[in-house]
Amino acid sequence: MRGRIPIAHMRHLYRVDEVEKRLGKLPPREHESLRATYERMIDKGPDRFQVKPSGLPAMTHLYDELPNFHEVLDDLRRQLALCSDSRDALEITPMLLLGPPGVGKTHFARQLSQLLGTGMGFISMSSLTAGWVLSGASSQWKGARPGKVFETLVDGNYANPVMVVDEIDKARGEHAYDPLGALYSLLEHDTAGAFVDEFAEVAVDASQLIWVATANDERSIPEPILNRVNVYQVDMPDRDAARTIARRLYAGIRGQHDWGQRFDPDPADDVLDRMADLAPREMRRAWMTAFGNARLDGRGQIQLADLP
Repeated sequence: MRGRIPIAHMRHLYRVDEVEKRLGKLPPREHESLRATYERMIDKGPDRFQVKPSGLPAMTHLYDELPNFHEVLDDLRRQLALCSDSRDALEITPMLLLGPPGVGKTHFARQLSQLLGTGMGFISMSSLTAGWVLSGASSQWKGARPGKVFETLVDGNYANPVMVVDEIDKARGEHAYDPLGALYSLLEHDTAGAFVDEFAEVAVDASQLIWVATANDERSIPEPILNRVNVYQVDMPDRDAARTIARRLYAGIRGQHDWGQRFDPDPADDVLDRMADLAPREMRRAWMTAFGNARLDGRGQIQLADLP
């Protein structure tokens, strides 16, 4: 068994009476988006699941699946050991994963949320330019809406989801806004406990968020953020590790599909050698192309010619 059944407690994220008070002050037939947000908060209520593993979860599969993340996993195990079998809440120091594209940083974050039994929010900083992506924009602005942190907590089921800030080094904002400004308080446990989204203007407890930021280069990341996170350098896996990742992906894809039973249990060595030249992110696409080409040719074994 990979993990243990998560322990779940309920945690209050905001005060309903404060939401009702702000809703009551809204002028009739105005601020419809803000009104809908307040009504949604009241309807869902302030309680969310705060989960953690019931004990130190089994992580052997992650060490096998992510051989280039051993330093991160070692640190994670130490932090999980501190709160396992105790009444303490799950407490994970915010982490920054540095490494080349395709090394598996975002995949690690998804695996982390599954390991902990909680949800996940995702923000791609490279595709967003607005400075209020994290913290929301004032309801006085046309087209304003809450930020990603607020939406993940209020619309989700968990008080402590994994929050991924992908490619944080590529954050770009309008000249008047710092897209990372909200992180200065969000990454501090004490100030995050009363985080105020600029759209809703209601304090929300964001202190239990589990932060995972990814980047290719730390030089463009502000020093105040670097001082608030554990920084890990994640390199491309060596050849043996890359073969292991490719083999596990092959087995995973084969096992997840009914058509997978038409293929050999293990790929050929020469195919694994070719797959080991790819970044982990590219391997799944390559396997899917190869499976399809082999099937079109009526074969149950993937050959080198099947690879893209």
